[in-house]
Amino acid sequence: MCKFFRIFARFLVLFSMESFIYKDSTIAFVTAAAQTCLLIEQCADYEREEWREQLLRLLPVLYLRTRLLEPAETMMEEEPQRFVTEEDYTYALVGIRNLLGQDDAYLDVFVDQGVYTDEIQTSYISEGLADIYQELKDLAAAFQTGEEPIMNDAVVLCREAFEAHWGRKLLAVMRALHDLDASIYDL
Repeated sequence: MCKFFRIFARFLVLFSMESFIYKDSTIAFVTAAAQTCLLIEQCADYEREEWREQLLRLLPVLYLRTRLLEPAETMMEEEPQRFVTEEDYTYALVGIRNLLGQDDAYLDVFVDQGVYTDEIQTSYISEGLADIYQELKDLAAAFQTGEEPIMNDAVVLCREAFEAHWGRKLLAVMRALHDLDASIYDL
């Protein structure tokens, strides 16, 4: 009888995990994440204005899709593998920095944990996007494994990282890109 309950419990865990991974909200989030990674990786293939316009269309979708994720719990005891290397991160950072040039820097009044400060800080679109890219690319790579526990935990950890840091970075980058886009019309 005890064996039956173990098998039944495992079935329930797999069923609940499977239903989270394949829910529409999860699929929409992972799709937006993959599209964002692709746009960042291919930034050298775009003209600056076209790339910014694409980001200004995609980043709000990514933010919304992340907010709409249903709550879930991790399935594995250990943290999922990280796939993004320092070279991957640097490639994204330098590609964006080269594309934006002097438009990369913007002034920001936030510090960690969303606390306002009297100091105005110089921040960089390239750094914010590279940090976001790192989280999203790890998620996308986890989905490429096809292993449901890894996929499940990658989504949960990416959502937690969104709440902790990359959600604010995404909003700051959107604001900076919007300001750059708006400055085109200030002639």
